Amino acid sequence: MDLEKPNSAENFIGGMAERLGAAAKAATIFGEPVERDSVTVIPVAKARWGFGGGVGRRGEEDGAGGGGGAQVTPVGFIELKNGAAEFRPIRTISLPWIIAAGLATLFVVRQTLTNRNMR
Repeated sequence: MDLEKPNSAENFIGGMAERLGAAAKAATIFGEPVERDSVTVIPVAKARWGFGGGVGRRGEEDGAGGGGGAQVTPVGFIELKNGAAEFRPIRTISLPWIIAAGLATLFVVRQTLTNRNMR
């Protein structure tokens, strides 16, 4: 396979990595500071990138393909106040935990009622 062709693995994967690398910068993770009443807040996020690709050759034809994605999730903020900085996380409750807590509560209530009826 000729690595100088536009569809070569080196050019294809290298190009994707360059584009993703250009997006992976501090501004993606730390938002613009917001100031109110002598308190400055800097939003903080978690970012993930992933990509994959491949090339192939069939006869005299070369081909390449791939894809990628990114996910940015807020995780908290940095609070600057009175000369001190403190990270404050954003706490979220996910659906599986809510379901687990509901099932545990249901089990305890059921056991309590069963025990009362046995007396």
